[in-house]
Amino acid sequence: MDQLPIFVNVRGRKVILVGEGDAADAKRRLIERAGGICVDAGNADAMLAFVAIEDEEAALASAADLKARGLLVNVVDRPEHCDFTTPAVVDRQPVLIAVGTGGASAGMAKAIRQRIETLLPENVGKLAQAVAHARDAIRNKWPQAADRRRSLDQAFAAGGSLDPFQSHGPSAVDAWLDQSEDALPSRLVEIPLLSGNADDLTLLTARLLGEADYIFHDPHIPGTILNRARADAVRVEGTPPTPAPEGLVLYLRLPSTSG
Repeated sequence: MDQLPIFVNVRGRKVILVGEGDAADAKRRLIERAGGICVDAGNADAMLAFVAIEDEEAALASAADLKARGLLVNVVDRPEHCDFTTPAVVDRQPVLIAVGTGGASAGMAKAIRQRIETLLPENVGKLAQAVAHARDAIRNKWPQAADRRRSLDQAFAAGGSLDPFQSHGPSAVDAWLDQSEDALPSRLVEIPLLSGNADDLTLLTARLLGEADYIFHDPHIPGTILNRARADAVRVEGTPPTPAPEGLVLYLRLPSTSG
């Protein structure tokens, strides 16, 4: 991963925009769509800056001046000079999906975004809002954070009660709370991998990686596979202890060590 993906709240905040023309207009629309206020380069209160100047020498000079003032700068069409890049966006407020290529190809990011647009229901944002409004009820039903997370994982899984890729009515969350059972108990799942290639992961293994609390693994499991796990999952090289920790525990083994 060459960039840290973050969502920056610019609503009501000033963002410098330098330049004119189609590229500058596109950035202005993006900033204002996110609630930001476009200002010129002389503003001292801005938190970010975009430089959309066609002439390279002028663009780099403007960027250098802004960076010297401590601002993070995006230089349009010059990713090698950018402190940050802007992704293609799928907007289902408050659900926001960003597709970036690190500036390698805006066209590729757009193509991926368009594919995701066809998969994601229009009302997924309303589902997210309903889950947010039910936060207290969810906490009351599952006081323990680990149980809460596992229950939500079950609900959001493919075919689950709150599967975000299915269309849901306004009462879906209430129905889930009324009908849902206790979270799955702690368990250890041993997974002999097909290979060290992340493309060979089964759908089940990919889903378990996204849900696991602990991941024990053979020494040579590639990072491309381990990176499919939750960022806060505990990763331990070696075999799981007896008894295993509480929660969902995975043991990943490569073919050469699965005999």
